[in-house]
Amino acid sequence: MAYDPNNIFARILRGEIPNSTVYEDAHVLAFKDIRPQAKVHVLVIPKGAYVSAQDFGARASEAEIAAMARAISKIAQDMDIAESGYRLIANTGGHGHQEVPHYHVHILGGQPLGRMLSLP
Repeated sequence: MAYDPNNIFARILRGEIPNSTVYEDAHVLAFKDIRPQAKVHVLVIPKGAYVSAQDFGARASEAEIAAMARAISKIAQDMDIAESGYRLIANTGGHGHQEVPHYHVHILGGQPLGRMLSLP
């Protein structure tokens, strides 16, 4: 899958679409999901043009990778879910049901989340 520079997250990064920012640094932007699936639902995206977790892991710099990990930890602390627990989701590709072709991680918490998957 090729990177689409007009995907919604690229447009948010360019300031074309407003968002509710909860964290930002040189490599990462994090904002509240507009259709939250839990009391806390934050999207964390790299500022670089990466399609998926696979692409990010293969091409991102050490600084970008570290920034994502540190941002997730800081956001969980700031949103007061670090102690109670939270879930990270990064959908990748068709089988992973990735909807936006820009790598992103969902942070979900603030309530018991139940099982992650149910087998058919």
